[in-house]
Amino acid sequence: MRIFDSLRLTYRRNFTLRYPPIVESDGLSPGAVSRRLGIAVTTLRTWHQRYGLGPSGHAHGSHRRYNAEDLVRLETMRRLTSEGVPAAEAARIARTGDVDSVRTARAGGGHAIPVGRAGPQARGLARAATRLDMPTVRSIVAAAVAEHGVVAAWTELLVPVLVGIGKRHEATQRLIDVEHLLSRCVAEVLGSVPRPAAGSASTVLLACADEEQHSLPLEALAAALAERGVGCHLLGARVPLDALLDAVRRTGPAMVVLWSQTSQTADTAQLSALLDLPHRPALVVAAGPGWGENLPPAALTPTSLAEALSLAVAVS
Repeated sequence: MRIFDSLRLTYRRNFTLRYPPIVESDGLSPGAVSRRLGIAVTTLRTWHQRYGLGPSGHAHGSHRRYNAEDLVRLETMRRLTSEGVPAAEAARIARTGDVDSVRTARAGGGHAIPVGRAGPQARGLARAATRLDMPTVRSIVAAAVAEHGVVAAWTELLVPVLVGIGKRHEATQRLIDVEHLLSRCVAEVLGSVPRPAAGSASTVLLACADEEQHSLPLEALAAALAERGVGCHLLGARVPLDALLDAVRRTGPAMVVLWSQTSQTADTAQLSALLDLPHRPALVVAAGPGWGENLPPAALTPTSLAEALSLAVAVS
């Protein structure tokens, strides 16, 4: 598998929580609940004030902390409201546990995004993306990048959610809006990672193959390089071969990464043209699931974002 190779598009429904989730002994803060369930802190506050879905053990003058039972009620509230149940009725059901009083969506229906074993933060991100809740999506992604770094956030949080959206889209031909919103938010967060100072040498050039429009993995690599203090030229989507070769001649990169998401954009002639340059880059990298097996022998095929990052750092 190459970088982002797992972005295949299939789906299986997530069901509501049936058992109390694992929660720290002293409970979860509103921010932690927000990230776990994909619910904005302001929404949590509203649900507390209007519907009594606040933390059970909240003592006057102390910080609010949610226990496992609180989390189950909030998850029920989130699920029902996303299925169109009025908020007041959803809150009543969440408080009483009377889930049989409402007709829930059939198994396999709805808009839930499967994230496998990626964990609560990924589930929260998926839920926020499904609701098109841009502030919460940005907050979750930014927190993951700040806490764990770009590579870990990409591998453990973003890829599972993007894969889940893709699976759901393949099954239903829906959620394109969700994919676009999430991609935009991720690109904004990745673009905000501080870059090397102006005038710093850029030894890496990143480009999508001609007609390839999926540039998000390259944006992740650019941000990961920035974390290491390595500059790069990110050309983005749909770079014609002539423009790519001109950019290589002008910048003289030590490494060129050419991304292809689908076989329709993976023309090995593009790689051969890079390798045939009189002063070719030291490393020519074919990244993405679009490339097949019959690549020029000198072209490298990293299997992960971390591996591509290691190659780029090594030549910088």
